[in-house]
Amino acid sequence: MALKHVMINDIIAEHSARMQNLKKYYPFFVLNETTFSQYKDGKYGFLDMGYITMASLRFLINENNFHEKDITYEEYEGFMSELLRRDFDLEEPAEDEKQLILYIFDKLKNDGKAFEFKFYDPENRASKVARIKLIESRIENGQVLYTITSDGIEFYLDTKEIKDESKINVSQLLLEKMISSNNFKGGIDVVKRINSQVIQLKLEKEQVLKLLGIDIFEGAKAYEKYMDTTAKWFSEEQKLFAKNKALVDKAIEKASFENGNEDGVPTLKSKALEDISKLETELKKTIYNHSQLIAETMELQQISDNIISRAKLRKLRPIFDFRQTLLKIMAEDEPSKMAHVVMPLFSPRLDKTFSMKSIDNMLTLKSEDKLKGEKVEKNKLDLDFEYEDEILDKKIGANFAKIFYELLDQINKWNRVTLKELNGILEIKFGEEIFANRDYYSFLVHLAGKREYSMARMLEKQDTLLEEMVIRNMAEDEKEKFKDMVFDISFGEEQVELVSYLSYKKDDEDEATVKPKEIEKFTVTDMVFERGKG
Repeated sequence: MALKHVMINDIIAEHSARMQNLKKYYPFFVLNETTFSQYKDGKYGFLDMGYITMASLRFLINENNFHEKDITYEEYEGFMSELLRRDFDLEEPAEDEKQLILYIFDKLKNDGKAFEFKFYDPENRASKVARIKLIESRIENGQVLYTITSDGIEFYLDTKEIKDESKINVSQLLLEKMISSNNFKGGIDVVKRINSQVIQLKLEKEQVLKLLGIDIFEGAKAYEKYMDTTAKWFSEEQKLFAKNKALVDKAIEKASFENGNEDGVPTLKSKALEDISKLETELKKTIYNHSQLIAETMELQQISDNIISRAKLRKLRPIFDFRQTLLKIMAEDEPSKMAHVVMPLFSPRLDKTFSMKSIDNMLTLKSEDKLKGEKVEKNKLDLDFEYEDEILDKKIGANFAKIFYELLDQINKWNRVTLKELNGILEIKFGEEIFANRDYYSFLVHLAGKREYSMARMLEKQDTLLEEMVIRNMAEDEKEKFKDMVFDISFGEEQVELVSYLSYKKDDEDEATVKPKEIEKFTVTDMVFERGKG
């Protein structure tokens, strides 16, 4: 019975608020259903008033917000004339077209009256009327100017966010309208929406940074897209934040004066003043988050430039890899590209001449009594010859595979191991010299590029350079032993101290008496490796 009572109470108490929320959709369906049915005997029944309504709202948002100006009827007439000709192939005499556009505009304005949405309020047991306008008008210097209402903007945003312009800019236009109409409670919801949009952009920035660390090419594309679609609006968004903050401050000042005591001190008893204070708090929070987003984006720009520069340097190899090029041409199935490899080999043309002086020398040359033959030694071709960078790649791959195997072994034993614990185990097993090996730190950097590793997936497909090196250099029995291993990586709050050592000895020193020399101390963030479910 108690649950039933709560349900009935919710139905009754919340019905009025639900109807007020639905009212912003009401004009669209009224316009879409009845606009052209009776006009000139349905001659223009093929026109879609739903599309025309949405296009008109978008036009008003563009002019009112992005160009910061109210429109005249003549400007709307020019926009609608182009739309009818372009999208509906409408070819009517100029006078008939003007009358049609005027009829459409009057319908959108509802002849200057509000659309009335009637509903029953069960809480007060009375019929109520919710009123809504899509377009407002005012007279300035003898000219009628038109703007979109806050309800019109909110309806447009609810149907689909604006794609080409800044979502934050459009939401701030809605906030400005609500503050101007003293709808501070609705403004709080709009500011929360803006704040969520700012947080979403911060997450997008993090995704771009993560992608740059994994795939430089895809990361560069994502970075360019982020800067083109997001960062270019920062200055405009900051201006609107300042404008809305000034409006809120002005509203607080006005409400404080109207609701103060005899000394002019605010009593904070007014519900409006309470809503304005909440709105100010939310707006300050959003402005702070937006400022952080701008700073982090500037940092992203520097990081991406450094990453891309390093990637370009790594691509400059001292040799040409014929085997890799051949495999690439075969994969692309483009035999014609072989010309780029072969043609340079036929390019050198050396013109050889024989000096006349050489002939004289040959004729006057005194030969020995017995010609001694030259011994020709036939050198065997070393098929196992390797370049220095290939040897280095093998060495790094072997080190990566060895450290990765030790990590899997410890996770298998303890299910959870930290970087600090792993360092201690590796130091016992391989000695202090491991911390003087740059491959160990390179391994940690590559390992931190992903948050989850699965040996089964790695054996099937390697997504990163680290996975490729590990799978290529691990022994088959080692792969079989940990083929079902899955582990996750998270970062702890502690800082792990590492000491880099350098071993050295003189020619007359005994190997057993040599002690490693400490050369550098530094700290890294602790990492936690934990067995996953798989």
